[in-house]
Amino acid sequence: MSDALGFWRIAEADPDRLAIVDADGTTTTYGALLRRSRSVAAAFAKLGIDPGDHVAFMLPNHSSFFEVLLAALESGLVLTPVNSHLAAAEVAHVLSDSDARAFVSSESLADVARNAAEAAGIPADRRFAVVSVDGFRPYSDLVGLDAGPPTSRLAGATMMYTSGTTGKPKGVKRATIGGDPDEVFGGIAAITCRGFGVPVGPHGHLVCGPLYHAGPFVGALNSLQVGGTIVLMDKWTPEGCLALIEQYRIESTQMVPTMFHRLLNLPDDVRAAADVSSIKSVFHTGAPCPVAVKQQMMDWWGPVVYETYGGTESAATIARPQRWLERPGTVGRAIHGVTLHILDADGGELPAGELGEIWIDSTISQSEYYKDAEKSSSIRRGRMLTLGDVGYLDADGYLFLRDRKIDMIISGGANIYPAEVEAALLADERIADATVIGVPDDEWGEQVKAIVELRPGIPADESIAGSIIAGCRERIATYKCPRTVDFVDALPRLPNGKIEKRRLREPYWAGRDSAI
Repeated sequence: MSDALGFWRIAEADPDRLAIVDADGTTTTYGALLRRSRSVAAAFAKLGIDPGDHVAFMLPNHSSFFEVLLAALESGLVLTPVNSHLAAAEVAHVLSDSDARAFVSSESLADVARNAAEAAGIPADRRFAVVSVDGFRPYSDLVGLDAGPPTSRLAGATMMYTSGTTGKPKGVKRATIGGDPDEVFGGIAAITCRGFGVPVGPHGHLVCGPLYHAGPFVGALNSLQVGGTIVLMDKWTPEGCLALIEQYRIESTQMVPTMFHRLLNLPDDVRAAADVSSIKSVFHTGAPCPVAVKQQMMDWWGPVVYETYGGTESAATIARPQRWLERPGTVGRAIHGVTLHILDADGGELPAGELGEIWIDSTISQSEYYKDAEKSSSIRRGRMLTLGDVGYLDADGYLFLRDRKIDMIISGGANIYPAEVEAALLADERIADATVIGVPDDEWGEQVKAIVELRPGIPADESIAGSIIAGCRERIATYKCPRTVDFVDALPRLPNGKIEKRRLREPYWAGRDSAI
């Protein structure tokens, strides 16, 4: 094999190299993945989907995910991965808002996919399903062509959706890159992999989380662009994770702190028997990791745990293992091309050690909320943007977080925004007023708790609480819904009408370092 970088170059130079191992053990080589992805690109082109157009897909962790992804990235399309745990109405919003000109899904998601496509008005000839879904064309119509490189071989892009604190999810569109796909994606991947201790060249990369999430998505794509083999899990378990690490001599993976917690809770003899000596890099993001948990992971696996701070809007930092061990709790220093600023409420720069809002000045990643200039402007000061987090820089430029977005709940690495959950609760006619907060959960970091004021005459009992939660699950994704419900006579509100959420949270977080 040559030392070329970029999936397409690697596939042409070494077509028999193993690219993907599906969860059921099915394997796909680089050459086969190249052929199928180019067929998808050609099929989209026959439909009149041109460079710059948008397509969307909602697929499980499966090789077909990469076939559609690589087709878009080589033919200049903008691709939106859709969260497969969303309700049909939520998926329909993403399809409509993203201006998707085609939609690819799977038989395993048939009901949601069909209802969402109908609601979004996706034409029947532009819907495709792996295996079979009523009203969708078979996936074989996409991968059955014998096609070479796209006529316009141009680096495409992805547009992921992130929920805002108000309103519906927003697409985060980064500046169009253009250029040769191998040069663009191979170059980015090599830089990123080296920064996170991931081998540039043959290696095994384990996908532990759903590929529609940015962390697993980026980790897998980068490994594929430098010649790695992607091993997919469709349902993560700590025992299964350890078995695959040993079987495939996995060298890199991405996790969330909840997974660390579950691994550490395994019986001592199971942990002792696990061979994790191949691991060179485990990177995590998406939720704060307790210092003690991260320390225990490195005591077990060695100094291989990397951390990154940022969001869909922009990457910001890397905390390498040795630097974190020197400064426990840091989320790292700014990556190349990024400068961090800590500003006060008036926009003034704060000195080292003082808490303020974190602002990211990036020369490498400019993004905007798709079709929402007002929201884009609301998080920017010139070239800088903020994710709404509060922290401080030490004298050496290492960032420490001390608060998060005012109301956001992070459960198992997933961002949950209260406004959306509250809207679902308030659709229940029995509820006069409602809010949700994040409360401590030893396994998930946080869980969603609803605090509800019922209408007169409605009994505040366990059966009502259960039916309120069940009703919420009919309106939005289950993982966003409350686990528990507390009833109050009246919610505490400020004179401006805002609920005093900090006051509601304090009793649950009292005495914890991560209290907010």
